[in-house]
Amino acid sequence: MSSTEFILIMDILGTIAFAVSGAMVAVRKRMDIFGVNILAVVTATGGGLMRDVIIGDTPPVMFHKPVFVFMAAATANIVFLTIAFQNRKHTHLPPKFRLIYEKFLFWSDALGLAAFTVDGVNAGLNVKTHHRIFLMVFLGVITGVGGGLLRDLFANRTPDIFVKHVYACASMVGAIGMAIVVVGRYEMSLAIMTGFLLTLVFRALAGHYKWNLPKAL
Repeated sequence: MSSTEFILIMDILGTIAFAVSGAMVAVRKRMDIFGVNILAVVTATGGGLMRDVIIGDTPPVMFHKPVFVFMAAATANIVFLTIAFQNRKHTHLPPKFRLIYEKFLFWSDALGLAAFTVDGVNAGLNVKTHHRIFLMVFLGVITGVGGGLLRDLFANRTPDIFVKHVYACASMVGAIGMAIVVVGRYEMSLAIMTGFLLTLVFRALAGHYKWNLPKAL
């Protein structure tokens, strides 16, 4: 499989995963179906939008390849209808369903973070700069966390990247790992898998063991 195909898979995976994450947050905030769609699309495309603006790639990908916007919206409506159906069957959702939602939200968010971190690092490959590694890592992190940041601001809650289990640090670890493999001139497919797995594993471990960065209070 070529690196282009790998990146396309990351784009699709990240879009669907983050759309699920955004839609579920919107449902928990009791937004209507329009709000669910908006939050899903913002979460799925926000990081890429920030990345494209930073590197001057205009109009951003979400506008000249709107298929990702439509994919996020379709995912949002599936999530909305699924939860609405379950809620009608159970006036008060059993703890089992709440646990499933929590797990699903966590893993969709983690997969989106890993996929878009890789996508961001890849976007920095063709940008000419003396500080190439720094740019690739920065783009990886902003693409990975940007959508979630906008999601949380729209949902009126403290962004996860500031409080939750070294969230942004997981993206940073994956981005650095991928950038090192790229600079070492190894196979691009190896670099992609390195960045993806490092981000995903680090995020999973942080969530499981409740790792957090130090706080003043």
